[in-house]
Amino acid sequence: MANNKNTICLWFDKDAEAAARFYAEVFPASRVTAVHRAPGDYPSGKAGDVLTVQFTVCGIPCLGLNGGPAFTPSEAFSFQIATDDQAETDRYWNAIVGHGGKESACGWCKDKWGISWQIAPRALTDAMTEGGDVAKRVFAAMMTMHKIDVAAIEAARRG
Repeated sequence: MANNKNTICLWFDKDAEAAARFYAEVFPASRVTAVHRAPGDYPSGKAGDVLTVQFTVCGIPCLGLNGGPAFTPSEAFSFQIATDDQAETDRYWNAIVGHGGKESACGWCKDKWGISWQIAPRALTDAMTEGGDVAKRVFAAMMTMHKIDVAAIEAARRG
């Protein structure tokens, strides 16, 4: 990770390693690359506690920081995961929601650590970029959904 100019840093209370290992199990091209322990005591931990975790999510370099409870994640940041079909959409959605996460609207969900995810089928994003009546129909269909229903999106795209 030292060669990357840009790394996403995610603040966790104390579960950065558990989150990183979960992401590595669920998403392709994802892995934990290093776990670093604190060399001394710090405001929310002790020497020897896991301080940072280096990992990738779908090839994107990330750093999990166990910074304590001072800051919590918000929907202002999310990972957007493009999916190719309903089976892939279901797999990621069910992994996140079924592991202590929560459903939200329009393809969004949160994992148990509060990180937001957009599980976005390419059928949806492709149709939205068409604009015009296609985008209007697809947008209206999406607004009724939690997890995206690819067949319903494709039906709306066709009209």
